[in-house]
Amino acid sequence: MTVEILYAASTLVFVVAGLTMVGMAIRAYVQTSRQAMLHLSLGFSLAVAGAAATMISAFINDFSGTRWLLLVNSGLTTFGYLFVMYSLVTYE
Repeated sequence: MTVEILYAASTLVFVVAGLTMVGMAIRAYVQTSRQAMLHLSLGFSLAVAGAAATMISAFINDFSGTRWLLLVNSGLTTFGYLFVMYSLVTYE
């Protein structure tokens, strides 16, 4: 198995797991009306977006420009986790 296939498979698992958590957070928001659940869903959405955008861009650009790919991934993941942290701090 090539590294590219392993990368794609692990990213897809991450995306599915992340979107599952987004759905769970949105459902929790609907049930409880707690703003923290919206922040949690936004945080996981950003992390998933970073992973998905990086994978798609990597395959489209034949894995060139890896510094930019890593910057986008790291940036979106960082902002996503900041929202996750904020949701934990503001949870009532």
